[in-house]
This record gives sequence, C-alpha cells and structure tokens, in this order.
Amino acid sequence: MTTITEIAPDIYRISTYDSKIDLQFNQFLVKDEEPLLFHTGLKGMFPLVHDAVAGIIDPSQIRWISFSHFEADECGSLNEWLSIAPNAQTICSPVAAFVSVDDFAIRPAKSMEHAQVLNTGKYHFHFHHTPQVPHGWDAGLLFETSHKTLLCSDLFHQFGDVEPITESDVIERSRKTIVDYEASPFPNYIPYTTHTNRILQELAALKPRTLATMHGTTFVGDGERALQDLAIMLREVLVKE
Repeated sequence: MTTITEIAPDIYRISTYDSKIDLQFNQFLVKDEEPLLFHTGLKGMFPLVHDAVAGIIDPSQIRWISFSHFEADECGSLNEWLSIAPNAQTICSPVAAFVSVDDFAIRPAKSMEHAQVLNTGKYHFHFHHTPQVPHGWDAGLLFETSHKTLLCSDLFHQFGDVEPITESDVIERSRKTIVDYEASPFPNYIPYTTHTNRILQELAALKPRTLATMHGTTFVGDGERALQDLAIMLREVLVKE
C-alpha cells in the first residue's frame, strides 16, 4: 500500500511499505512551478509511485529528479521517469554524474557544486556534497531554505511501518537499525569516516525543522539537535575503540 502525506508546505511524502523486509520506501515530491522528485524508488515500484504522483500533479510535468547516491532504491526507475517527463533532468553530484548517471541515464545529468542553489519556483534548494554520508562517495543531500526541510536519504533509517510524521525522538529507532545491520549478513551499511562528524555538524548548522527520511518516519522539530545526536550515536555504534 502506498500512502501520501504532506510533510511540509508543498512537499509530499510518498511511502510504500514492504512487509517482507519490514521497510518503508519513501519518495518526496515538491509541488512547484518546476516540480522536483527526490528519490525515484526501485524500478519495480515505478507504477505505484507514478500513480501516487499522478494524484498530486501531472507526472509528465516533473522538471527535476534528484537523489543522494547511485543505488536502486534511490534512482532505480530514473529512466522510466525521464521517459514519461520529457523536460525532466537529473540533479546529482559531479561524482555521481561522471561515474554512474551519465552512462546509465537516457539523458545527461545536471551536476551540482557544493551549496549550489536549485530554484524550483517558490522554493530554493541547496545541494550539499556529503561523501559517504549516508554512504557512497557520490552522496549529496538537498536542503529547502524557506521551511528548512532536509531531504536526508538513509540518515535516521528506521525499520517498520511507522507513522508518516513524528515530533518524537527517532535516534533510538535508528540506533537499533544500525545495530541490527551490523549483526546481520549486511554489515557496514553506513561507514564512519574521518569526515562523518564534520559533515553531520555542517548539516546540523542548517537548523532544519523537517528531516525527510527515505526509510522511516519524517521527523519534525529540532533538526539541529537530532543531527548532532545522530553523529554521537553513529560514533558510539560504529567506531570500535
């Protein structure tokens, strides 16, 4: 089942829960003069996400498609979206464009420099380079400046069919996810590098009010504190002294 929730003005969370792996897959649609889709979802989810988008805007009018890093749940159906939206262009980091996207996609990407601004009409998004945060050397995140929404990909990952929005702390849910991954056949999900804390502190300094997570609930509240707490938690769990 796919649900739609407006998590901030004109930003819609499109969520599909997969009970087999107890995980939500969330895409975020920005309704504006030049509509933006952040995350395309898996290729197999394209019909579900397409129908959800069609309930908000005409999917063929999407102008920008973005994601954090090159991975199936981030951009697996990128070409399907580019095919049905003739004016759509991919937004990603220069590394993502050079290493993956421009070979994979049916149209070239627009690569964004660090802190470069994307204007969609009413809204302005800063593209932040965040290598290996959450993972992938090509990683980047978008921050909407008016209502201070951070589209944060796999950061704050939570298992379960959780509520669309919460004002409650999500750090312990996310901690359990990372701990469980480390004990599973799929460890090292999120690396902790010499740059991790710096990047998370830079994101915290943006003082986001909404943290739009790809897997799990969207957090609304003190995003600065949440990102600072996330930095502490990741170090506690991932750094083996």
